[in-house]
Amino acid sequence: MDPALIEFPSSLESERLTIRSPRPCDGEELHRAICETFDDLNVWLPWAKELPDEIKIKKFLQSKRVAFLGRQDLVFLLFLKGTETLVGSSGLHPKDWKIPKFEIGYWCRKKFQNQGYITESTVAISEFGFHRLNAERIEICCDSENVRSQKIPRKLGFCLEATLKNDIRSNSGELRDRLIFSKIRSS
Repeated sequence: MDPALIEFPSSLESERLTIRSPRPCDGEELHRAICETFDDLNVWLPWAKELPDEIKIKKFLQSKRVAFLGRQDLVFLLFLKGTETLVGSSGLHPKDWKIPKFEIGYWCRKKFQNQGYITESTVAISEFGFHRLNAERIEICCDSENVRSQKIPRKLGFCLEATLKNDIRSNSGELRDRLIFSKIRSS
């Protein structure tokens, strides 16, 4: 089946969050969140080598909205339920629709860190992947030195499946190991 023909909602809800696909009107709030959190993002995320301006953010949101509708990439923004306050971002990134398998990525706005929002959104997105998209496998990958990011899959019962040596390069140029955590449908 063509993934673009799979119908599903553009938003999910968890206890405290509305998890939805990006909209062009999210640019200002996303820009503020990235600016507030940039020092953390720059350490771990390849796209955060330089602070994006509002025009780049707007283009990003437009491209991710189109990708969401075409089912090429399912980026989600995380908002406090009932508000337009951005908590962070996540995604269910298709790696292979034929299996189907996906990768979850995430980051949290500085003022909302250590409050369980990323764990909560990862549970909701995983359930969506397994129950609505019939995922057979969901992965979470992270830098082996990113201890905070590793806590999420470990807490949620993802299995550390592999350590890929010298597989990624940090924004500062260092070679790093990548950890691959996975959860499969039967687990």
